[in-house]
Amino acid sequence: MSATTAVEMPEIGATGLTPKEVVQRIESGQSNAVKTSTSRSVQDIVRANVFTLFNGIIFAAMVLVLITGSWRDAVFGFVIIINTGIGIVTELRAKRTLDKLSILVASEFLVHRDGRDVEVPHNEIVLDDLLWIRAGEQVPADGQIIQTWGLELDESMLTGESRTVRHKVGEQVYSGATAVSGMALVKVNAVGSHSYAATLTAQAKVYKKTVSDLNKGINTILKFMTFLVVPLCILLILSQIHTVGGWGTALSTGEWRQAVVSAVAGVVGMIPEGLVLLTSLNFAVAAMRLARHNTLVQELESVETLARVDALNLDKTGTITDGGIAFNRLVMLGSANATAEQAATQSLYDCCNEEQPNGTGQAVLAGLKAQGYGAGAVESRVPFSSARKWSAVRKSGETWYMGAPEVIISALEGDYSSVLQRVNEYANDGNRVLLVARSTAPLSPLRGRLPSERGAEKSELAPLSEGSCRQKRLRGAVEGANVSDDPQLDVQAEPVALVLCSEKIREDAERTLAWFREQGVRCRVISGDNPVTVGAIARRVKLTGDHEPVAMDARELPEDVNELARVLENVDVLGRVLPDQKKAIVQALHTQNHVVAMTGDGVNDALAIKEADLGIAMGNAAPATKAVAQVVLVDSKFSHLPDVVARGRQVMANMERVASLFLVKTVYSALISLGVVLTQIPYPYLPRHITYIGALTIGMPAFILALAPNTRRYIPGFLKRVVTFALPGGIATALSVLLASWTLPNVMGWDVVNNDADLSALRATSAIILFLMGVFVLARVARPLNSWRGALVAGFAAAGIIGAFIPFVANFFALILPTGTALVATLIALGGAAMIFVICLWLAPLVGRIFGNLLRQHGFNI
Repeated sequence: MSATTAVEMPEIGATGLTPKEVVQRIESGQSNAVKTSTSRSVQDIVRANVFTLFNGIIFAAMVLVLITGSWRDAVFGFVIIINTGIGIVTELRAKRTLDKLSILVASEFLVHRDGRDVEVPHNEIVLDDLLWIRAGEQVPADGQIIQTWGLELDESMLTGESRTVRHKVGEQVYSGATAVSGMALVKVNAVGSHSYAATLTAQAKVYKKTVSDLNKGINTILKFMTFLVVPLCILLILSQIHTVGGWGTALSTGEWRQAVVSAVAGVVGMIPEGLVLLTSLNFAVAAMRLARHNTLVQELESVETLARVDALNLDKTGTITDGGIAFNRLVMLGSANATAEQAATQSLYDCCNEEQPNGTGQAVLAGLKAQGYGAGAVESRVPFSSARKWSAVRKSGETWYMGAPEVIISALEGDYSSVLQRVNEYANDGNRVLLVARSTAPLSPLRGRLPSERGAEKSELAPLSEGSCRQKRLRGAVEGANVSDDPQLDVQAEPVALVLCSEKIREDAERTLAWFREQGVRCRVISGDNPVTVGAIARRVKLTGDHEPVAMDARELPEDVNELARVLENVDVLGRVLPDQKKAIVQALHTQNHVVAMTGDGVNDALAIKEADLGIAMGNAAPATKAVAQVVLVDSKFSHLPDVVARGRQVMANMERVASLFLVKTVYSALISLGVVLTQIPYPYLPRHITYIGALTIGMPAFILALAPNTRRYIPGFLKRVVTFALPGGIATALSVLLASWTLPNVMGWDVVNNDADLSALRATSAIILFLMGVFVLARVARPLNSWRGALVAGFAAAGIIGAFIPFVANFFALILPTGTALVATLIALGGAAMIFVICLWLAPLVGRIFGNLLRQHGFNI
């Protein structure tokens, strides 16, 4: 706790809490401290990534191989370390983000305790504290206003409405709002986890793992393979023991080691370990590429979600607009010469040139300064107040008013309906309209009273004295409040000009929205502002192209989710939307099976962003909003979204392409293992063979193909399409290898059971067949081959052949080149394999159509 502040505050009668009462409240947990922990500890994250089904299968297989002493056949186990490391690092990064989640700005606040004002940290504010809320501060805890000196709050982070709200004595203020002008004394009535901001934070911080269709598909494959792996591994070991003469012979001769290695070859081949690794790496590469464009991906799996988005909900402020206000022009009413326009413009500048101008006033000042205007001589002024909706200055024998057109005109005598009509026309085009009026009558007096027991008064009409900085700050805080003599507009004043301001629309908004329309993504603007204003902005950025956007007031939306979904189909713009409604809108779109992305920057967007399939926060968003979003546009540029979505589509479309490569290996490994068990033959290749062939025909080319450009929108059904593609190639490969293993020993006179050299020759031939079929499958996946894709296939095919002629590579991976009659037999086997591949590809669609028709005839919808 710090000492009394240097800024003298108004005197109040209450003494506030005593030190003893403060200590009691802190000990009883009635302080503003909020626990910041996620639902997953470091231990949970490590456990979840290490103890996976995939890791368990691969680790068990690796241990079995290492027990046999054949470490070269256990190199596949390194994928566990790499994949697990990526998963742990990613989730720890997400955990750190969630742990830092806080809506409130960490700073010190002024409280009145034991008769004096002291500054305390945010978490040391306690229940029943008397808290000073000053201009520029964020409200740290909920409370009730005891006294106010013109307090105006920006509650857009809570409500979504980009306007200030003037609060009165007795009204409630909520944590998360920001004081833009004035000052108030508040009695704290909710702290810590019970405050409004903390309640939103708690809802946002519920751990939600991004659902990945790709990972679900891979996990489905793994679960299915688990039912095959365990019994097949046992059966494979038994069959390989049988081929060497039984358990007695195997144990006495050491042949059990080869039996285990052979069984593991079948098991490892059935697990698409490279696909799991490639998925993680590809997500990470996409995230790194996006990071170069100032786009932070906080959950790698969300890259996949980008590909599936078909409904994009846009928050107006901070997304389509940059949150700022721009002065457009001054429109003179009636006939006016240059001198009159210059006088009106100068008076407008002087009206806005107050001690603490609001956002609109600052925009007008900036615009007029750029035109060469500066401060003029002002005799007296009435500062702008959101309660009055106007301000005024007295200069050169004239009084000039500036404020809300409907408020000023309603106070004037005469018919100015034509002026109001022009105001509405400009407003419907998305402008914020102010009115400038002139009068010869003097300003009516306006006096403000300081809330001190001494009853000292300070006039708002008198110009500021050359006092200290402290006096100016205090004067700015109390200006315009507790009016004893309310200023009145001169009913004879004459409207002179209209001031047109507008929200600054991002230069890239129209181009970005056009891209989404072309890609079939339905965009809706959801805002807390007036639907007419939001609709006008949507029209300016061509949200719906050449069609007029349909706008609606969210207060008219039905509460029933299904009815809400029906209404939303015909609505493009929603205004006056509350935070809970934003979340309900996302839920309603989900009922229609839409994949929803939600952008936002305020606390009021946090729950909807959390509910959406993909949450996108701007870089200048509230900490809570950024923490729950999967993607953060660091520089707040809306134009990054097309690249974000395109990158997700590239990842998923290409991953679907390359997943077929891995699943082909799974299919043929399962079928070959089944054939080996049923016919009791030695396993036709070693684990190191499948490592070598898989790297050249699946792993490395798949990684390159996964990085190729592709903007096709992802459609659910990944697993079905991949399986349909993989079955013909997998069946053809399994038949080719099994037929060679069944026929070649008889044709060549090989004793593969008792002669290791003959078994090695058979395995070498089988590996060559596997390699050829792998090249065929790669060529099919990489189509069209009339570009760099053809060179890719040819390059890896050549690499596989060249590797067999390099002694170190050939020895390490047990690659043997056939010679003599073995070469002839191998060439014949390769020719047969090619024919089988073509036949399987021709039969696959025919069988699929017949099978599909049978299912449909029996009432199955496929």
